Amino acid sequence: MNKPLAERLRPKSLEDYISQKHLVGDKGSLRNQIEKGIIPSLILWGPPGVGKTTLANIVAETTDRPFYTLSAISSGVKDVREVIERAKKQDGLFTTKNPILFIDEIHRFSKSQQDSLLGAVEKGWVTLIGATTENPSFEVIPALLSRCQVYVLNSFTKENLIQLLERAIKKDKLLSSKNIELKETQALLRASGGDARKLLNIFELIVNSEGKNDIQITNTLVEEKIQQNVVRYDKTGEQHYDIISAFIKSIRGSDPNAAVYWLARMIEGGEDLKFIARRLVISASEDIGIANPTALIMANNTFQAVTTVGYPEARIILSQCVVYLATSAKSNASYMAINKAQQLVKQTGDLPVPLPLRNAPTKLMKELGYGDDYKYAHNYENNFAEAEFLPQDIAGTKLYEPGNNKREQLNREFLKNRWKSKYDY
Repeated sequence: MNKPLAERLRPKSLEDYISQKHLVGDKGSLRNQIEKGIIPSLILWGPPGVGKTTLANIVAETTDRPFYTLSAISSGVKDVREVIERAKKQDGLFTTKNPILFIDEIHRFSKSQQDSLLGAVEKGWVTLIGATTENPSFEVIPALLSRCQVYVLNSFTKENLIQLLERAIKKDKLLSSKNIELKETQALLRASGGDARKLLNIFELIVNSEGKNDIQITNTLVEEKIQQNVVRYDKTGEQHYDIISAFIKSIRGSDPNAAVYWLARMIEGGEDLKFIARRLVISASEDIGIANPTALIMANNTFQAVTTVGYPEARIILSQCVVYLATSAKSNASYMAINKAQQLVKQTGDLPVPLPLRNAPTKLMKELGYGDDYKYAHNYENNFAEAEFLPQDIAGTKLYEPGNNKREQLNREFLKNRWKSKYDY
C-alpha cells in the first residue's frame, strides 16, 4: 500500500525544507547548531502541518543520532521510561552522541509524564525534542521548560504552499507520471487551512479521484471533490482556528448570542477547556481592558474554576463568563498602548534611564548623580509632582489614549488635570 503523499514528500535535509528561514535558513538560529552537531533539548511550537516532525527527523539525520519517537496521545509514563532505558543502553555503545527522543504533541502529556522526562534530559541521556501546537509556557511544566530552548515555527505562506504543490507534481513518482496543471489554487489553500500535510493529502485525493492522466486543478473541481468530506470541528486543524476566531470576534462585537453559539461548537467538538478559558483571559484584557477591569478578574476566576470542575459542569461557568464579557463595555486602549511602546523600543533601542529615576544603593552611585532631583510624589499636593519619566530622546511621547467609555473618560480627566503642560489629553 502506498504511503500518503505528505509522507512520500517529507524532506530529508535542510536544503529541501520549505519555510522557517529564521530557524534553518543560511543565518538561521537553529541551523548553526545543527551543522555543529550541538543540539540542546528543544520545543518546536507552531500550528499543525508546518514541519515540526519533519524538522526533528532532519535534526536526527543530520547529526547522525539514534532517534526515538513517542506520541503524547498514546504513550504513558511506562512508555517514556522504557524508551529512556533503551536510550541509556545505546548511548555510547555505537555513537558518542546522545539519542534524540521526539515527543509529538507534548502539551498532551500530564505533569507526571513530563516529570518522568526530567532526569533523562538533565543527565543528558537523551536530547528531547517536543512538538506542540499550544503555548509551551502554559502546557510544559516549568522545570522541563527551563531545560529546553523554545523555537517558534511560523505558518506557511501562500507561496510556500504553492511551492509544495509544484514540488509534488514534479518530484513524486506517482504524480509526475500524470499531466497535472495547477490552474487555480484558492480552494485548495482554503481547504488546507495552512496545514501542509492536509494540503498534500487533499491534493492527492483529488488527483486519484479523477482517474485520468490529464488533470486541470480548478476551484470548482476541488470544491466538488471535497464537498462530501467536510470535517466536523477539528481540534488541531483549520476549524480550531476559525471557530476560536469567530468566538473572540463575537465577544469583541458585543454579541452574546453568537459568542455562546461558538462556545457550544467548541464544547461539542471536545475542545480543551484550558484553551477556551485562556482565550477569555486574553479577550478580557485585549478587548475590554480598563473599560471594565472586573472582566479580567472574572475571566481569570473562570480559568481557575473550569480547571478544577471540568466537563460537563464547566460549560455553565464558561457560558457565564462569555455572556459577561460580550455584554461588557469595550476598550483596546491598553492593548494599543503596549503595541506602540514596543514599536518605540524597537525604533529607539536601549535609551538611558534618566538619572533622577535611577536607584542609588551605593555611595559611588550617589556621587554620580543617581536619584538626584527625584520628586517623591507623596510629598506633594494630590500625591503628584510633574516630572519626566521617559528617556530624554522620547520625552513627552504619549502612548496611552483613553478609550471612549465611562471608565476611561474618568482616566482622561485625571490625566488632563495632572499633565496639563506635557500630554495632550
